[in-house]
Amino acid sequence: MSTQPTHNGDASHRATRKHQLFSLFFALLFVLTIYPTTARAQIDGELEVNIPFQFHAGNAKLPAGTYRIHMLSDSDSNVMEITSADGTTSAVFEVQQEDPDSIPAKGELIFNKYGDHYFLAKVFEGGNPIGRTLIESRYEKGLGQANAEPQAHVPAHHRGQQGN
Repeated sequence: MSTQPTHNGDASHRATRKHQLFSLFFALLFVLTIYPTTARAQIDGELEVNIPFQFHAGNAKLPAGTYRIHMLSDSDSNVMEITSADGTTSAVFEVQQEDPDSIPAKGELIFNKYGDHYFLAKVFEGGNPIGRTLIESRYEKGLGQANAEPQAHVPAHHRGQQGN
């Protein structure tokens, strides 16, 4: 009786390993394909805006004044911060990507208005094809169901630039 070694186990192992590498390659290719879209969706730098009325940003109520707004650098592009020019007041809030109907020529913040309450709703940077929409707070949702009014638009510009 002679015994001959069989290599069927090795061939099966190589085929499985080849399949795993092939799957990993396509997963990596997919990630690299969607990455540029994610990277361009950020608001670059810091916008500065003079808001002439008291308003809500997320769950915070902020007084009228000059503010700076930017993406948090350690977030995954879903969190923004608005800070008063003197640094005494700030709020952090969750946002999601917004694709405007047309690319805005100038930066702009859009507020939803319910009675005498203003809620920061959208942030657009001039020339950027992607903006941000704030996630509505429970308080805004409650007021919004009762009475919606036209939105208020407030121009914004990059810090250090003159507003027009």
